[in-house]
Amino acid sequence: MSHNTFGHLFRVTTWGESHGAALGCVVDGCPPGLKLDEAFVQAFLDARKPGTSRFVTQRKEPDQVRILSGVFEDDRTDGQVTTGTPVSMMIENVDQRSKDYSEIRDRYRPGHADYAYDQKYGIRDYRGGGRSSARETAARVAAGAVARRVLGDDNQIRGAVVQIGPHAIDREAWDWDETTRNPFWCPDAAAAAKWEAFLDETRKAGSSAGAVVEVQASGVPAGWGAPVYGKLDAELAGAMMSINAAKGVEIGAGFAAAAFSGEQNADEMRMGNEGVRFLSNNNGGVAGGISTGQDVVVRIAIKPTSSILTMTQSVTRDGEEVDVRTKGRHDPCVGIRAVPVAEAMLACVLADAKLRHRGQMG
Repeated sequence: MSHNTFGHLFRVTTWGESHGAALGCVVDGCPPGLKLDEAFVQAFLDARKPGTSRFVTQRKEPDQVRILSGVFEDDRTDGQVTTGTPVSMMIENVDQRSKDYSEIRDRYRPGHADYAYDQKYGIRDYRGGGRSSARETAARVAAGAVARRVLGDDNQIRGAVVQIGPHAIDREAWDWDETTRNPFWCPDAAAAAKWEAFLDETRKAGSSAGAVVEVQASGVPAGWGAPVYGKLDAELAGAMMSINAAKGVEIGAGFAAAAFSGEQNADEMRMGNEGVRFLSNNNGGVAGGISTGQDVVVRIAIKPTSSILTMTQSVTRDGEEVDVRTKGRHDPCVGIRAVPVAEAMLACVLADAKLRHRGQMG
């Protein structure tokens, strides 16, 4: 299987399967001298790990990370720093229940990658989807922690869920602090209460719901990215679409811009105390493929979890028509745990853009 690596100068390779012994990543291109230890990485993995509420999968994985290479004790900082060599990290799988998947061994689950994998490779790991499982994203979150060290403290990356099913937040009520006070990463307390009742009904019915996740990066200077084939927004779109269950990406106003007039869409400019200031951010912090110095704003649409208890029509490997339902422990709304993953992908793309900009411009 090819294409397990993304990035240019900051390059991330992930490995492992949902029900294998472990999974992990190798980060190549990380500059030396950056403070990095397991505790720093673990904080981000804890935000993504399963079993944190009744609204996510109840698989009990501690997601304990081990840094295997690329760091060394530094007397000057009294801690571990990167050495400039590949940073390899591993996360063991400890709560696999492969027997949950024995019934779908030869049956294709609608909405999953089962059929497509089988057609491409002629073999598939049916235990939780193998490599196609969202379990792989734990490795991305670990890599994203390294990317945040590359970006430094001047850059802040945050994410939130802004819609679950048909229920969207009131953007006028946006409160970043609220995202830490509910199990949905929701910045609107009233919406979080509505989602709780909605997802309880969805979960008890054995069904699932989709979501929209928004991630933002502040402190990104103007100039990152390149025109034509190295556009920052194109890199972001590709990274976000690589996340499991992602089916759409918006930068800034996104699809809403199609209904704007030119006057409404224009991010007008004036001079401020610190230089140019923008009166709006419909372009999401990127113009002509290059960052403008505004917040970088990206939204992704996450489809409903395909693993549901409701019977769905499908076929077997031998072409027999069957009904399928998926047993096991699954997220009623996988978009909730997609927030730390989207943050990590945003961090990785921006870290790569920073290093590429520095390489070209000095």
